[in-house]
Amino acid sequence: MNAGAARAKAGGPRIAVLGAFPFPYPQGSQIFFADQTRALAEAGAQPLLLSYGRGRGERPSDIECAPASIHLSPKVMRSGPNWGKPVADLALLARWRSAAREARRQGRPFDFVLAHNAEAAAIALLSRRSTRTPVIYVAHTLLGHELSAYLPGRHADEANRAGRLIDRALARRVDGIIVLSEEAGAELAPHARGPLAQIPPGFSPMPAPEPESVMRTCTRHGLMPGRYALYSGNLDRYQELELLARAESERPGSAPPLVIATHDDGARNQTASALPGHEGRIRHVVVQDFSEMRKLLYGAYCLVAPRRRVGGFPIKLLNYMETGRPILAFSGRAPGLRHDESAWLVDEAQGADGLAAGLARLVADPAQAKRLGGAARRRLETHHAWPEVAGATLDFLARLGGPAKTSVFTEKQPADSLSSRAEPPC
Repeated sequence: MNAGAARAKAGGPRIAVLGAFPFPYPQGSQIFFADQTRALAEAGAQPLLLSYGRGRGERPSDIECAPASIHLSPKVMRSGPNWGKPVADLALLARWRSAAREARRQGRPFDFVLAHNAEAAAIALLSRRSTRTPVIYVAHTLLGHELSAYLPGRHADEANRAGRLIDRALARRVDGIIVLSEEAGAELAPHARGPLAQIPPGFSPMPAPEPESVMRTCTRHGLMPGRYALYSGNLDRYQELELLARAESERPGSAPPLVIATHDDGARNQTASALPGHEGRIRHVVVQDFSEMRKLLYGAYCLVAPRRRVGGFPIKLLNYMETGRPILAFSGRAPGLRHDESAWLVDEAQGADGLAAGLARLVADPAQAKRLGGAARRRLETHHAWPEVAGATLDFLARLGGPAKTSVFTEKQPADSLSSRAEPPC
């Protein structure tokens, strides 16, 4: 047990884990949000999860949840701006203030609020004076690179400029920052008013599905195990699925198919609008639950992450790493993975051509594919175990009471320790 976990068990800190999004919901941000809350509780902290009131499915029974009013939550649950979010954010603000007041009344005030993503950080900052709770911004992404994905292309430059202003404004005002990638740390650290730590998301591997169940699931969708490449996840523009379509259009017709698997039952219409002129080259699969998605992941010969926008850690990478299948992604967009060591990484300038070449390379060399997949699985086991990640998070929170400094994970450090380097924030 590391120092952070030991301190928590001795007198666990009260932590509000705040997410301005629907919950539960089968998307990476919400999965990380819940898993972090669960891991902090198992490490001895006392977390309370606060979110919008609406989600998909049952709330987990092993997490203490305090949802905002379901009547004030947006019915559209996909990422990005929508007209229902301002009202939902106000409802979440009211719910968080109410929870903080109740905690103080009971003599057990919150020690920190972990605010997941920019909207939650803004909510926590607006209420910081009344809740008297230090705000730790958990930066899933950089708006300076992602905001343009939600607006028409002609407004991309203005959107990214606005995103950079928001990124910097939050960094200057919050009491501490947790980033998930080196790129996010490099961009936010010069503007940070308090400590910053790079702490990767954790993961708890599960037993692999039985080969027979993988075969049944693949057969149901007209697929042959080991004879398709797979992208899994949502269809939002920041995923850059048009690159997959262009890559597929450059491959011979005899090549194993490229499949997009998603939980979104509007997949066909959304993908067609996102990939005009290319949608016919892509196979579509709509899954009913994560168990079905997991079987499709294990059935693929290659798992693809086409996103090029920097600043985050795609949670799907952890699911990919668990399978031991080779990962195809862009350099610098798969944190912790190394080209031809634990993944096949393509230079961003190569774009769709590089993805097409990677797909061909991995299907043609099964030995290399197995080697890369095995190395990715080992990386998952050694750097993303939740007990160590949760303990490192508690260590970071414990240090916030001391002199301001920037603490960053490096590749040479184990996941259960923070760098001892201390630098004053700019």
